[in-house]
Amino acid sequence: MRAKLNSERFCDCAPREVYGTLLDEGVYHCHWRTMYRILEEHDEVRERRDQCRRPAAPRPTLEATGPNQLWSWDIARLKGPNGTQYYLYVIIDVFSRYVVGWMIAQRESAELAEQLISETCAKQGIELDQLTLHADRGSAMRSKTVAQLLIDLGIAKSHSRPYTPADNAFSEAHFKTLKYRLDYPDEFEGECHARQWARDFFGWYNQEHHHTGLALMTPAMVHYGQAETVREKRQEVLDAAHAAHPERFVGGRPTPPQLPEEVWINQPKKAHEEASHSVGSATSDVEPEASTRSTNLVLVSLDESEQPARMKEAPDQAERMSISHSKL
Repeated sequence: MRAKLNSERFCDCAPREVYGTLLDEGVYHCHWRTMYRILEEHDEVRERRDQCRRPAAPRPTLEATGPNQLWSWDIARLKGPNGTQYYLYVIIDVFSRYVVGWMIAQRESAELAEQLISETCAKQGIELDQLTLHADRGSAMRSKTVAQLLIDLGIAKSHSRPYTPADNAFSEAHFKTLKYRLDYPDEFEGECHARQWARDFFGWYNQEHHHTGLALMTPAMVHYGQAETVREKRQEVLDAAHAAHPERFVGGRPTPPQLPEEVWINQPKKAHEEASHSVGSATSDVEPEASTRSTNLVLVSLDESEQPARMKEAPDQAERMSISHSKL
């Protein structure tokens, strides 16, 4: 049976095709599942035709510890009247989430991308070997025009893996924020309307939007080095509130959120596991609800006066649990 499957007639056919062909000719040797088992014993269950096998694309791993070290860019489509489309080019700083450059055009073009990148680098004062530019694998992103420009400017080039939008997550998340705005139109009346709307949006996003990933600061604050000054002012406000009503802060002196020291595209697993090991390992064998309760007990700090009362409640709760689950 194996010799017949590997014969010149059937060497390019799947076992089901062989089974059906022989059955139509009035020949039955075995079921097609048996054919698979015979091939499996000789490690021959694979694509039977010779094909080129390309190596897996490398996983991009990029780190930014400050502004203008790592940019991400992408192109989004905007609906226009009568089925027309406009193309929104956006370059975003990964560390500060600041939109450093954008453009609306009627087509997707490598020449337009080259113009936007060169003007944005000049506006931000990018020097040689300072910046890495990350993008997906669109035609404009992989064009020779853009590649040569990056070489001339001394900018490192990085691309996402094929069919992996998560590798360009910062641009994708930004476009979601853009398209989920309440005033985002179903379609734009024209290119001028799209450009005016985008100008208002990016002004709000850079100057007014308090980003969750930036310790509730705006991208402009982080991009232009105002984060520490803003955090000190926030601390003064919280200190005044704590001094006026200390009983409201059971956890002690409040502090504003801390800005991340580094931002990654695909953080290495080892570094990520070391950061989360102390939290994850303690609750890995506990049910989700139980782990949530235990975490809350650890994070909530009580006043000294409340500690004895809470300790007295614990035996009562344990007794009630044993009664309600007597069968266990």
